[in-house]
Amino acid sequence: MRGLPARWWSVPVALAGWELLTRWARAVYFPPPSAIAARLHEMWFSGPAARLFLTDEALGDVLPSLGRLLLGWSTACLVGIVAGVAVGRSARLSEYVGPLIQLGRSIPPPTLLPIFLLLFGVGSPMQVAAIVFGVTWPVLINSADGARYVDRGYLETAQVFGVNRGRRLLLVVLPAAAPKIFAGLRLSVSLALIMMIVSELVGSTEGIGYRMLVAQSELDIPSMWAAITLIGLLGYGLNTAFLRVERRVLAWHPAAA
Repeated sequence: MRGLPARWWSVPVALAGWELLTRWARAVYFPPPSAIAARLHEMWFSGPAARLFLTDEALGDVLPSLGRLLLGWSTACLVGIVAGVAVGRSARLSEYVGPLIQLGRSIPPPTLLPIFLLLFGVGSPMQVAAIVFGVTWPVLINSADGARYVDRGYLETAQVFGVNRGRRLLLVVLPAAAPKIFAGLRLSVSLALIMMIVSELVGSTEGIGYRMLVAQSELDIPSMWAAITLIGLLGYGLNTAFLRVERRVLAWHPAAA
């Protein structure tokens, strides 16, 4: 607790500096934090207490965005871990699909949004597909690296004791690769948030990104900054929650410590 003020002192200082500078400069496109906070509260957090103070816009924008983000992220994590472990444990499979993986990871996910629009149309399926494509690669690559470089002593010991391949995978390979896998998962959280917003800017009729696009078209600068602030808060909250889960899950692992 002693270190908490030292870590956070820059936040109020930065906000105070921003407030004073924007009020002094009267910058049209850079409203002060107080105006942004007021619009953020008005748009999304001024509802009744029975709904946890969420407004109709919050229920129509924030919750669908989070639902698509979690669905796309969880699907990509499942695909990435399964495929990554398979590639990492099979030298022949790695040789065959390695170039395809490097090609796929080199394609910027936003460039495929027009193709996803043609395939799935405007709506959640397109956005979930975009999130899955953008998030799968870091999870797959980290999972493959973690599964590939498992200490041979662990595997040989399990083989000596008669542990079959399936149990070796669950009891030796996955635990040994866990730090690498979680590193990919942590990176994928921020990528999922980015792809959620980008996909909503291109093909959506709801969501935080769509609300920001509407505010931009109407030159509603405070609302646009409120959406940006909400995205930042969501990113920080998701990353903090994931780090807590990671520390708890990997508390036993020497490499994580």
